[in-house]
Amino acid sequence: MTLDHLVYATPDLTGTVADLRGRGIDLVPGGAHPGRGTRNHLAGLGDGAYLEVIGPDPEQEPPDEPRWFGIDHLTGPRLITWAVRVPDLGPALRGVRTAGDPFGDALPMSRRRPDGVLLSWSLAFPGEDGGVVPFLIDWQGSPHPAENLAGGTTLVSLTGVHPEPGLVAGPLAVLGADLTVVTGPEPGLRAVLRTPTGEVVLR
Repeated sequence: MTLDHLVYATPDLTGTVADLRGRGIDLVPGGAHPGRGTRNHLAGLGDGAYLEVIGPDPEQEPPDEPRWFGIDHLTGPRLITWAVRVPDLGPALRGVRTAGDPFGDALPMSRRRPDGVLLSWSLAFPGEDGGVVPFLIDWQGSPHPAENLAGGTTLVSLTGVHPEPGLVAGPLAVLGADLTVVTGPEPGLRAVLRTPTGEVVLR
């Protein structure tokens, strides 16, 4: 399976985007997620992957349910999770469930790019909620977001942190996700990005 994108969630999208741009990351508007109360900005990371910075959308009414990725409870930006791309979500889900990983149901999503192109995809989240085990995403024939993103930023490394790395080793192996996991007090991720102005660490 292929790394699709990193999810960097924030309670203040405008402020976080300005901060990351000031540190050399070339972010561009992605679009709003209708009914979810969020919108995003994106930056290419090379090799068909990208960084998604996601936060509340002031142009939408607050959603009936909490915003995804714990955005409503964040006090600052955080690298929440990561996604791996699959060609067909149905068979991929059946495979990981057969191996014993409790992935949730497929969820349909869509957003419209600033140029008007509609992107549609589906995703499924793992049972492990610390963000170390990635979620699955299937772009269903839509143009991939990384195709139109400028270069300049690359992913140097992605590392998982978990109090008991052995608990996530099995699910990662089932997914074929090549992630080094080190021992730490709380589950999380650490990404090192190389930009034209130097390295940026997200966690």
